[in-house]
Amino acid sequence: MPAKGKHRRPKQNPITRKLALAGTGGAALTLPLISATTAGAAGTSAPAATVTTVTAATVVNAVTAVNAPPTTYSVVVGDTLSEIAADHSVSGGWKQLYEANRAVVGDNPSVIRPGIKLTIGAQAKAATAAKTAAKTAVKTAAKPASSYPNNLDGWIRESLDVMAKHGIPGSYNGIHRNVMRESSGNPKAINLWDINAQNGIPSKGLLQVIDPTFKAYHVPGTSLDSYDPVANITAACNYAAARYGSIDNVNGAY
Repeated sequence: MPAKGKHRRPKQNPITRKLALAGTGGAALTLPLISATTAGAAGTSAPAATVTTVTAATVVNAVTAVNAPPTTYSVVVGDTLSEIAADHSVSGGWKQLYEANRAVVGDNPSVIRPGIKLTIGAQAKAATAAKTAAKTAVKTAAKPASSYPNNLDGWIRESLDVMAKHGIPGSYNGIHRNVMRESSGNPKAINLWDINAQNGIPSKGLLQVIDPTFKAYHVPGTSLDSYDPVANITAACNYAAARYGSIDNVNGAY
């Protein structure tokens, strides 16, 4: 608990492909069919144990791609049919891509010339669109909201999550230790006898913070009520970080 009150005077703290272009003309490229097939297969692997919801946007993207006309791809130095097929999600892999472009590739699928244009069918575009939409859905899927119990443990944990978002240091143990010393875990605790109280700005809440300090170190996203457990802890930890490096370094009146 505070002894002299100086420790709670506010101090300002600002919250804070592989495409290598080399040569043109009739340069020939050799296709390693076995490894190419492996590469094509690897390109379609999906994360294990991932559950994805097919949204309306996913369906619209895929349907739009199916209805779109075929596109073309210009071969550059270093390309192989397997890599192109994998990059564009061609169903059937390099074999299907070769069959669709035999007239321009020639009789040897292992040799393709820079500059020739390969037709990438709408089916491949649809696969690419669906694949991309699925990945996006996984990345942007809303995470379930965290639930914190309405007790000291929950208040500390919620405060730690807020602190992490704002780069404020501190640990569960450091906060808990200081809370028990300052207020015994009572969020409505108030000191009515020390110098702060005599000056009309009594220390309040779990970590006994005076109003000027609370306002100066208040963290956005938390309540403006200095008695609010999460707001009180977070502001106090923000203050402690500015003055002592972390609430973990506080072991007495601060």
